[in-house]
Amino acid sequence: MIEVNMATSLYPYQQRDLDILFEKLTQSPKGDRILYQLPTGGGKTRIFTEIAKRFINTYHQKVIVLTHRTELCSQTGATLKKAGVKTKMINSAVKKIRSQEATDCYVAMVETLRNRLKQRMLDPSKIGLVIIDEAHHNAFQKLLGKFPDAIVVGVTATPLSSNADLPMNKSYRELIIGESIPNLISQGYLAKPVSWRYDVELNSLKTGIYGDFTISTSDELYSSKAMLDLLMHAYKAHAENKKTLIFNNGIFTSRNVCKLFEDAGYPVKHLDNRQSAAEREDILKWFRKTRGAILTSVSILTTGFDEPSIQAVILNRATTSLTLYHQMIGRGARSLPKKKTFTIIDLGNNIERFGEWKAPVDWQLIFDRPDAFIEHLHSQSATEAHTIPADIRSNFPNTLQLSFDIQGAHQQAVDAGKKPANVINDAIRQHAIMCIENSESIAQALELTELLDQEIQWRVKQYGKCLGKVTRNYTDWLVSDYKSRLKTLIQKIMQRNLSTKTKKAA
Repeated sequence: MIEVNMATSLYPYQQRDLDILFEKLTQSPKGDRILYQLPTGGGKTRIFTEIAKRFINTYHQKVIVLTHRTELCSQTGATLKKAGVKTKMINSAVKKIRSQEATDCYVAMVETLRNRLKQRMLDPSKIGLVIIDEAHHNAFQKLLGKFPDAIVVGVTATPLSSNADLPMNKSYRELIIGESIPNLISQGYLAKPVSWRYDVELNSLKTGIYGDFTISTSDELYSSKAMLDLLMHAYKAHAENKKTLIFNNGIFTSRNVCKLFEDAGYPVKHLDNRQSAAEREDILKWFRKTRGAILTSVSILTTGFDEPSIQAVILNRATTSLTLYHQMIGRGARSLPKKKTFTIIDLGNNIERFGEWKAPVDWQLIFDRPDAFIEHLHSQSATEAHTIPADIRSNFPNTLQLSFDIQGAHQQAVDAGKKPANVINDAIRQHAIMCIENSESIAQALELTELLDQEIQWRVKQYGKCLGKVTRNYTDWLVSDYKSRLKTLIQKIMQRNLSTKTKKAA
């Protein structure tokens, strides 16, 4: 049972973080900058609303909250007003700001605020605290110099800058880490994910100037018949009749996905940022009230969208952005009394690239050493030819042929009318012979199997491609089964050989 602090409507972990952050503020000099991390769905807006409220009541100075999207601006303003904070929105419709207005907090977008500052409508010296929502965006940095005496609190789910040339540790002095995703799940604040992963060949994808995969190459891959077929297969297998959100990298793909599900008779709509605000609002209302609805979208629903009834999230794209990865999955993580789990379908090898969404993340290390983390991601995304390293080969001097053509063996098996499982059996036997002919004991042979981990994973991945639409969960099981059977076969063969030698000697 989740206990809520009725005085502030904050959960215990939110109250704890609020107290920690405000204690930091009381100790901070003018111009200090602090970054706060909390997962998507953890209630960042609720927490910084209480920070603003407490700051205003304690120091009697004004607060400004910066956001990067119109929807976020409106939602943040509404939350502050609901909490009893006298708030004024600074948007394109606001042409004048009266100094005598009874306003304690301003909510603004970057470009709008910059223009109002140029027009001298707002006095920066009156602002004591600047709160930046979605602080990993760098559009805010150019404005911070306008408030030299204000303390800055940045808020984000992922303390990794969207611009590698402007790391967050250069903009913020300290990182405060909130509750982790595993803890939020275990305490019932977030739903538990059930992940289904499909290996997708991403060789055709190219990266753009900002490091993520380009829309054009993504559209070409994900609009292909093979990928549309895989998407429909994955949906029917794991998300059918669930309220589903599909993320795509391009509008062309999203519209093709919409047509795919329309033709199959499912309730589906497409959403992108080119549609009018009224159109988007109507579509979201339809999605909210329609049972088993499917919404296929492009970029627009990664922030500022809260629909707890979502039961499945499909990543119909690949990304190199850790922030985007967490934002997309976070859309389905809201917990409800009758919703304890939600489904993730990954069609972009994203879980392989970043790790399970629910796994602990060392955010402090990412904040301290962003270059090392980004380099690791790039190496994960790079496509490399499959070769057996020389240091591994040197442990098998008595074996001439270390490789095994899984795809060729599969084709031969199909042509001969044999079961595909024979391919894995033959691959395991070849590895067993390799270990046996380079060992003098069972123990030594079993040790050699540990060196074959990457080779085993490669073989199983190739086998999965031969089979077609298999989940990563299944290939993970195949890897475990392969290793177990390999060790069993080695022991069986070597014990039999030893028994034969003993009999001959007798």
